[in-house]
Amino acid sequence: MHFIEVILPLSLPRTLTYRVSEAEYNYIKIGMRVVVPVKNKIYTSIVVELHQNIPTLYEAIEIHEILDEKPIVNQFQINHWFWISSYYMCNIGDVYRAALPSSLVLESETIISLCKDAFVDEAILKNDEFLIFEAMQYQSSLKIQNIVDILNKKTVLPVIQKLLEKNIISLKEEIIEEYKPRLIKYIRLSQQYQDESKLTELLDNFNKNSIKRKEVLMHYFQTNAQEKKPISVKYLTEISKSTSAIIKALVDKNIFEEYYIQEDRVNFDKNKKENNLNLSEAQHKAFIEIKESFLSKEVSLLHGVTSSGKTEIYTKLIEEYIAQGKQVLYLLPEIALTTQLVSRLTQHFGNEVAVFHSKYSNNERVEVWNQVLENSEKAKIVIGARSALFLPYSNLGLIIIDEEHEQTFKQQDPAPRYHARDAAIVLAQAQKAKVLLGSATPSIETYFNAQSGKFGMISIQERFGKAPLPEVELVDLKENYFKKRMKGHFSLTLIEAITEALSLGEQVILFQNRRGFSPVLECITCGHIPQCTSCNVSLTYHKFKNQLRCHYCGYSIAKPTNCHVCSSVDISAKGFGTEQIELELAELFPTKNIKRMDQDTTRGKYSFEKLIDSFKNREIDILVGTQMLAKGLDFDNVSLVGIMNADNMLYHPDFRAFERSFQMMTQVSGRAGRSDKRGKVIIQTYNVNHNVIQQVTHNDYLGMYKEQLYERQIYKYPPFFRLIKLTLKHKDFEKLKEGSMWLYQVMQQNLNVPVLGPEEPGINRIRNEYIRTIMVKIPQDSSVSSTKKTIQKILNSFDVVPQYRAIKVTVNVDFY
Repeated sequence: MHFIEVILPLSLPRTLTYRVSEAEYNYIKIGMRVVVPVKNKIYTSIVVELHQNIPTLYEAIEIHEILDEKPIVNQFQINHWFWISSYYMCNIGDVYRAALPSSLVLESETIISLCKDAFVDEAILKNDEFLIFEAMQYQSSLKIQNIVDILNKKTVLPVIQKLLEKNIISLKEEIIEEYKPRLIKYIRLSQQYQDESKLTELLDNFNKNSIKRKEVLMHYFQTNAQEKKPISVKYLTEISKSTSAIIKALVDKNIFEEYYIQEDRVNFDKNKKENNLNLSEAQHKAFIEIKESFLSKEVSLLHGVTSSGKTEIYTKLIEEYIAQGKQVLYLLPEIALTTQLVSRLTQHFGNEVAVFHSKYSNNERVEVWNQVLENSEKAKIVIGARSALFLPYSNLGLIIIDEEHEQTFKQQDPAPRYHARDAAIVLAQAQKAKVLLGSATPSIETYFNAQSGKFGMISIQERFGKAPLPEVELVDLKENYFKKRMKGHFSLTLIEAITEALSLGEQVILFQNRRGFSPVLECITCGHIPQCTSCNVSLTYHKFKNQLRCHYCGYSIAKPTNCHVCSSVDISAKGFGTEQIELELAELFPTKNIKRMDQDTTRGKYSFEKLIDSFKNREIDILVGTQMLAKGLDFDNVSLVGIMNADNMLYHPDFRAFERSFQMMTQVSGRAGRSDKRGKVIIQTYNVNHNVIQQVTHNDYLGMYKEQLYERQIYKYPPFFRLIKLTLKHKDFEKLKEGSMWLYQVMQQNLNVPVLGPEEPGINRIRNEYIRTIMVKIPQDSSVSSTKKTIQKILNSFDVVPQYRAIKVTVNVDFY
């Protein structure tokens, strides 16, 4: 007997065994997709092993069909998936679902059809049942969604169940293949008109009513003579200023023939320009040091101040690896950053660049997947957010992780909760590739590894073109409010600086790390603050939509005209977000073009590109934004950066608050003065003497690093201790309290490491579920793998206790 082990796109901790015939066994290769049944449903699974061992726990059933002719996943990927599953304590099925584009992870859709030869007494059918039966007289089969639309209700399964019991309908599961290649329609002259005499005769026979057709034909000959390449219907329609109907008429008369050519959805060939990259003296020195570092170290850190020209060094490195025939992965923390980088790299490398992130459509992502799998010339360089890590690389030479300190490299929800930086280092080791981490403000763990000799370290202390670092000026908000030197949330110092910059034709960036108009609406009479019905959090006021919205579950209500408790109309907005800054700016500078860049304004596929291009082309005078602005964007005309309230970031209940505040403020400050003129940064704060704010002012990364490292050692935090956070959720507060206490006590008894909790987080209820957290701290001298095994055993025991089975437990390893 022959068997295969498959991974299913379900949250299962292990592979499942299925039976195959001998012919199938000899045909199937590891990495192919096969369709398998699971409890009356059908799923696309990935084959990870072929063997002849009969499973002992259950009887293996047969697969349905083989989907691929060749593997779509390679052995490197499969090994990497299992490492992520083991290290980050998540199910292998979760990793598989996260790794593949959804078009490749096909699932069954229930198809409903009428039973053959069934006698139906329409009198016994209820209204809903009759509507479905009637619809099936006109359509041979329906999907569940079609029935939802017909009945205009969500709960349709009981109705379907009744029809099943009456033997009127039957169900079958069907796999729907979603990916379709992009086919472009082209035209050519029919064979019969290839002869010149026939063609002359045709042109002479065009009458007065056929002038437009004749014009299209003449444009075709003209274009064909000039360009000597296939002509698409769309292109011919544009140059001849005609319609597709006229071209169709020529096809119908057999003058033209239609044919299709498969094309990639994303093409960068037109971007490529001839340009030689000239590095400055400091850049060239760093470039040589990186190459020397790679001789002895697998991972190196490039610590360069903001605007030191790290991207040019990356580009030069990429050139070398491409010349060796290697693939390069360039990871970025935000989709917003890919826009600018893609335009810079495609100018240099053209169509050798591929982009992969969630703003791309499913079909576009499948195309990139196939190009990487085939080691195509069109995907030598892959730029993407953390999901690009899962592409089927087989020939990686270099992984560049830009802005490596960013917290967005860590996936929080759903599983797998992996850190792209750490997972990339493991992938690079498997493929014998090198990793270059780049940042102006490296994470404390990375800098610690570089200082201790685990990573190589290269430093650039000067900006490109020897441009000076921006001048940082602190504004004491306490003093300014007291002296009445404020207009709204702007100090007069900041207003004067903005006015001066705009008068010189320069651009301004303002940073406020909170979206919406105001985080809180408060009744002045009774103090009531509108809360989310499902989460223990106040609703954020969004003025442009005139609604209050929960940023955790999406719940929203219209802005109340009076207090819900005491009916008072005296309602005041407390605090401020990007919307409020935008409105205040419109009053202060009514003639200037002001735009906002936050999650609310960048939901569309091309919204980042439009905003960034407009700002780069100097169409926007002032750009207000959240942390999206703080990362790696390069605008040469920005002379002023304003941080509206630096204290927001400093006082989070998080051991990384000071590190993150320093990184955020330094990064956003680095957007100023990136050309010849020295830039200026104005930081508004209530606490001008705070250590972190002083360190930002003097660009003292080393001072911040030493101070934070000292505190981390005392309080047992990374890099001296590994953290594993367990989050427990349940709708019943008492049951959750009891269950979390049980889990904590068992862990404390069985683990020889510090266990903290169970603790209620600041927001202790989200989507009607109460939350408790337990933190496990593993010292450097303890075995991480054995601690994880013990935790997993305890969790398995917890799952067996009947009263706690309903409590959801999620594990977050290396919690950041």
